[in-house]
Amino acid sequence: MKTVIIATKNKGKAKEFESLFAAKGYEVKTLLDVPDAPDVEETGTTFEANAILKAEAIAQQLGHFVIADDSGLIVDALDGRPGVYSARYAGEAKSDEANTQKVLSELEGVPEAERTARFYCALALASPNQETITVSGTMEGVITEQPSGENGFGYDPIFFVKDKGKTSAELTKEQKNQISHRAHALKALDEKLDLFLKREEGM
Repeated sequence: MKTVIIATKNKGKAKEFESLFAAKGYEVKTLLDVPDAPDVEETGTTFEANAILKAEAIAQQLGHFVIADDSGLIVDALDGRPGVYSARYAGEAKSDEANTQKVLSELEGVPEAERTARFYCALALASPNQETITVSGTMEGVITEQPSGENGFGYDPIFFVKDKGKTSAELTKEQKNQISHRAHALKALDEKLDLFLKREEGM
């Protein structure tokens, strides 16, 4: 069976790709299946740049078709921060709680109408044989004043989804998977994938 490598060690993230690729005759593998994959430093200034860095470095080393993602939170009142630094916004220790509290403290006194934000996901498809392509997806919301909800991770407890009347952390996994930034990016990926795979298989 043909395989695609998702540049993650997160099995949950990889699962989101499985149904899309199974329908096209591909088996999904992750970096857990490829212990000799390079550890790529994310030095890009955009989500797309980081996704491309990861996808291309791993594709070149393994000689294989690879998909990488980079995602995070963009808050309008903070000039787009935390952005590409979302995972380590409060420091290199990568604490979800510390990151969340930093965003809340920076937004103290900012009215609800100005607390607009979005989760952003960029996906890069790379192969040693062809030009890298990128797609993206967003999930719109508003930053709350207090965390609420036990589901999800990261900034989910302070990200209010107006259409659902709940924070992202109050949504079920199934609800979130239907409307998330990654779900929208996967939809965009599906639209470009057939041509990419056709070229890949023709090599």
